[in-house]
Amino acid sequence: MFLADRYKDDNYSVCLSESMNTNYGKYIVRGKLKSNESMAKHTSWRAGGVVDEYFEPADLEDLCHFLADRDPDRPLLWVGLGSNLLVRDGGFRGTVIAYSKGLNNIQIFDDGIVMAEAGVPCAKVARLTANYGLTGAEFFVGIPGSIGGALAMNAGAFGGETWNIVAQVKTVNRTGNIKNHLPDAFTIGYRSVQSFAEEWFVSAKLILQQDHDNNAEKIIKELLTKRTTAQPIGQPSCGSVFRNPPNDFAAKLIDQCGLKGKRIGNAAISDKHANFIINLGDATAGDIEALIDYTRGVVSEKFNIDIIPEVHIVGERA
Repeated sequence: MFLADRYKDDNYSVCLSESMNTNYGKYIVRGKLKSNESMAKHTSWRAGGVVDEYFEPADLEDLCHFLADRDPDRPLLWVGLGSNLLVRDGGFRGTVIAYSKGLNNIQIFDDGIVMAEAGVPCAKVARLTANYGLTGAEFFVGIPGSIGGALAMNAGAFGGETWNIVAQVKTVNRTGNIKNHLPDAFTIGYRSVQSFAEEWFVSAKLILQQDHDNNAEKIIKELLTKRTTAQPIGQPSCGSVFRNPPNDFAAKLIDQCGLKGKRIGNAAISDKHANFIINLGDATAGDIEALIDYTRGVVSEKFNIDIIPEVHIVGERA
């Protein structure tokens, strides 16, 4: 949904009213709350175990009330588009917060400021801002996840990184309180963000530039062509599995080990891009994790380089 009105921040705001009863189980959610939900339905790998509780908030207010109403010790797993996530076959004993449908508003302002909620797909930000005459977010078209995930891991593609264009973020904590933070409150690195404990990103303000030369849409088309040519688009994967080690490329190292096409169960390293593991049909999370571990071991043995997974692996083994 596009909103033309100016977005205003408070230094600190609270979603909960003072009269809200926050005892466990008292709040009736407006979103969707399910039990024993298979994460194979909600990850781009199309694999994964069952989670105890799965919640899709209707909006940010609904999310805040839900959090305040839950046991503060209950494990939480935050999921956007499920593109960088592997839930083991034994499942996850806790609550999944699936925010891609309820936290999906984006606002664009005349001064080049963009406010995007955590569930907005990165590719949508790239296309929409280019359409509105802004440049700086084109690289987002190569990131298969949402803004929330991009913030959490400083996702990047084609030489661009998320936090290079972040001006401010909003987070929510266990009690449903919303806080605003500037980038200097975080330690930002390559595919890593050291954040506050028990706080999760719900939106971001991005600073973009005016596209005076009208090149943004052209750049996006070129990047999409490059992505289609180099990556196994259309096959179930999580995007890049491993971070690039310093001064090298994970895909190159894996390829030099002769691992393209390597298969464990129905998980296989892509013949097209060695840093992609694809689900050939009914791969289990165990197949995928075993192939990740195998690949990491082979590269370490041959090059004495530890390639670190950027995919988030959670849950219990079957």
